[in-house]
Amino acid sequence: MSRPLHRGVSGGGRLSVNGPDFWDDSQMKDKIEKEDLERNRSAGDQTHSPTKFLFRILFPDNSPSKHNLGENGLIADPFSPGTGRNRLKYAFLLIRLSLVVIIILALTGSFWWTISITSSSRGQIYHGYRQLQEQVVSDLRDIGQLSLGAANVKDVEYCPPESENFVPCFNVSENLDLGLSKGEEVDRYCGPGSRQNCLVLPPVNYKIPLRWPTGRDVIWHANVNITAQEVLSSGSLTKRLMMLEEEQISFRSDSAMFDSIEDYSHQIAEMIGLRNESNFVQAGVRTILDIGCGYGSFGAHLFSSQLLTMCVANYEASGSQVQLTLERGLPAMIGSFNSKQLPYPSLSFDMIHCAECHVDWDQKDGILLVEVDRLLRPGGYFVWTSTVTNTQRSLRNKVSLKKWNFVRNFAESMCWELLAQQDETVVWKKTSLKKCYFARRPGVGPSLCSKGQDIESPYYRPIQACIAGTQSRRWIPIEERTKWPSRAKLNSSELKIHGLSSEALAEDSLNWNSAVNNYWSLLSPLIFSDHPKRPGDDDPSPPYNMLRNVLDMNAHFGGLNAALLDARKSVWVMNVIPSSGPNYLPLILDRGFVGVLHDWCEAFPTYPRTYDLVHANGLLSLEFGKHSRCPMFDLFIEIDRVLRPEGWVIIRDTVPLIELARSHAARLKWDARVVEVESSDEKLLICQKPFSRRQAS
Repeated sequence: MSRPLHRGVSGGGRLSVNGPDFWDDSQMKDKIEKEDLERNRSAGDQTHSPTKFLFRILFPDNSPSKHNLGENGLIADPFSPGTGRNRLKYAFLLIRLSLVVIIILALTGSFWWTISITSSSRGQIYHGYRQLQEQVVSDLRDIGQLSLGAANVKDVEYCPPESENFVPCFNVSENLDLGLSKGEEVDRYCGPGSRQNCLVLPPVNYKIPLRWPTGRDVIWHANVNITAQEVLSSGSLTKRLMMLEEEQISFRSDSAMFDSIEDYSHQIAEMIGLRNESNFVQAGVRTILDIGCGYGSFGAHLFSSQLLTMCVANYEASGSQVQLTLERGLPAMIGSFNSKQLPYPSLSFDMIHCAECHVDWDQKDGILLVEVDRLLRPGGYFVWTSTVTNTQRSLRNKVSLKKWNFVRNFAESMCWELLAQQDETVVWKKTSLKKCYFARRPGVGPSLCSKGQDIESPYYRPIQACIAGTQSRRWIPIEERTKWPSRAKLNSSELKIHGLSSEALAEDSLNWNSAVNNYWSLLSPLIFSDHPKRPGDDDPSPPYNMLRNVLDMNAHFGGLNAALLDARKSVWVMNVIPSSGPNYLPLILDRGFVGVLHDWCEAFPTYPRTYDLVHANGLLSLEFGKHSRCPMFDLFIEIDRVLRPEGWVIIRDTVPLIELARSHAARLKWDARVVEVESSDEKLLICQKPFSRRQAS
């Protein structure tokens, strides 16, 4: 608690009236009588002395007499008995009114200062008053905590064991009870009661994941909700490449029992016309959306070729593709190809991949293929591996043949070029030429979206049955885009599309490079405590790299992501753009990163314990500065849910919001410290989530 402010008036004085050296008898008699009277009233006068002093300060006499003399030559006292009683009543009344006015003004000023700290821009706050404002906020908060007592610091309860893998907004059983079916039961529905105001504990035998890159190929079986039978059962290509070894699950991409992921990736490259998968980058491919990714083996293999693969799969109560992929340290999020658009803008990915992803592309009049087209950049590739595409099998199966004919014809109507077909894999290339759409026969294929339909912020809107992105300034063929890794900086013409100059991006990069260096300096002594290193030394080699999955809750231009890459940190970043702020996600995706739109008053579409580091720069000011659509504490409970045990939180914001955030961190039992930011009116809050174990029953 802050020290109380001591306010008061110091000093004093004595009033005297100079007179002659002698008095007459009548004056002496009056003096004696007055002294007797004063003796009898001494206690009362001592009580009123401060009041008289305050009265004289507040209400000085403005009479012409220099010393305010009465008829008898003495100083007239407004508190004397007799004729002065009326003055006494008026004086007390004025004092009371004055005190009331002073209190009202003080409280109003304090309240205005408190609001102005969170709602006014930096330029509107006078720096000379900042310390006083912060002290007022601290005092008011301390007073509030004292008045609320123990109720304000009540510990947050732990969730029941059945919630250890719970994901808000994805309650399949409730959706089935509502009568939803045909895939809609796995869609995302965020109602008022979708959140849980409790702390999710890890499974009983949970262990800290192995460090990257070892953790890419070996994970702890107890950390994920999957049975041994699900591990050993056959499934898609990537699912089959798993082995259960005592307490661990290993992923073998070079298994002799099945065609390897390396051979599969090499096949796709050849179908596109490349020598092998290492040439994808030169062909303009950097980011890939993997629908129904199995357990991420396709993306894990391509990572060594500088390709970034985002896994998207339905919510699954057990055997979750998304949970296992994130446990391996690979990008993934829950998403459904069913009735709603994914929260990415148009023209977001260079390739979309589906290997036995269990999406019925021929259903709903091909509208799901329209969503694929929306997400693909001009010249991008759609790779589909399925038994349906096997020509020899389809000839014997009329249902499969019907599906294949529909998909092939619908793809052609959207100006996709069928590049190649081998075994069960087909590769299409989206057109780079807009004129293709106008050359189609009337009534063939989906129409082009209007401006009102084609927006850059599709936050779970219903899928549109029209071709999007043709009016966007971002319509640039992937072959003409800056190749990776230069794409992370973009050229001046590409930046101009986003209203950004090269100088502005360079300044942003410089600031974030400095910030990342400071972050690492602060975290290294703690993260690498089991592997001592001196300041300035390089980070220890794996397995001591404790960070792999990073969630940036307010990514802006993607500067943190770029700075981590520049610093050669082996991490990937989920760049989140809050739906309540400016939409920089198209810029982030064009830089070759991955990201998503999200409303932070709702739960993030991921499983518990999936991120090693959560970062938020300016998010509290954005969401809670001027007005709040939801309680800040709910946001902190959500951070705790997605954060791994012993994971880290870095929050940068204004001083009052950081202090409030620190109180929330204390309720969540996080270890927290506040760090000053040099030459800034902001502070850092650095927290670590403890490893709270659930006792075995």
